[in-house]
Amino acid sequence: MTETANEPFLTLMGTGTSMGVPMIGCDCPVCMSDNPKNYRTRSGVVVQNGERGFLIDTGPELRIQMLREGIRDIDAVVFTHAHADHILGLDDLRIFGFRHPDPVPLYCEQPVEETLRRTFAYAFDDNYTAPHSRPRLQFQRIGEEPFHLSGLTVQPIRVLHGQLPILGFRINDVAFCTDASGFAESSWPLLDDLRVLIVGAIRHKPHPTHFNIEQALEVVNRVRPKQTYLTHISHSLDHDETNRELPKGVQLAFDGLRIPL
Repeated sequence: MTETANEPFLTLMGTGTSMGVPMIGCDCPVCMSDNPKNYRTRSGVVVQNGERGFLIDTGPELRIQMLREGIRDIDAVVFTHAHADHILGLDDLRIFGFRHPDPVPLYCEQPVEETLRRTFAYAFDDNYTAPHSRPRLQFQRIGEEPFHLSGLTVQPIRVLHGQLPILGFRINDVAFCTDASGFAESSWPLLDDLRVLIVGAIRHKPHPTHFNIEQALEVVNRVRPKQTYLTHISHSLDHDETNRELPKGVQLAFDGLRIPL
């Protein structure tokens, strides 16, 4: 991991929607902006605890994100769900097959494993004839029970992404809940006493599978964290302009934002 602080922290590797910002072929003010905080790669997180750490999701820009943040190694990957913008960087884990004696553990639910096995069939085919051309990976099944990783306790949180049940995660007093349009009733107690909530808010207009700004603020009013960062942001939200409109204690996140755990 990076040579840094002794205290654990979380870095938002990417804060954009599935199409990223700028979006291909778009000349809107946000896509054309020269503000680096309006440049949003696809969603992902790295959690670092001294020399140890793990990823949450493997978005399409994973290699670029890891180089940008100076990440040299990881212990594992934890997945929220298996949509393309959260998994398509999986092959970038291939480098660790040359460095580690054991496969990289992938912590996920059964439907995510099934999708990863289909999407990256070559990575899980023991008869593949070029072993150095595929990542070495091993699944670790998780559900809603807490588990331990990189010296930290990870508490899954059941999140609804439209009709799809996915996972958010709480580590210490920080919760990461991207791609949310709702929470299971059993999840609300897991959001008590948060210092930082990171929650998806795609735009001002309603969306069928994501909170908009208004809905995300309703969650903030119920949970009452000390600080909230909105992520999974579309090109309709300018960073500075939107932050001026948001209430105290709520801000848009940006790529590279570091949050102590």
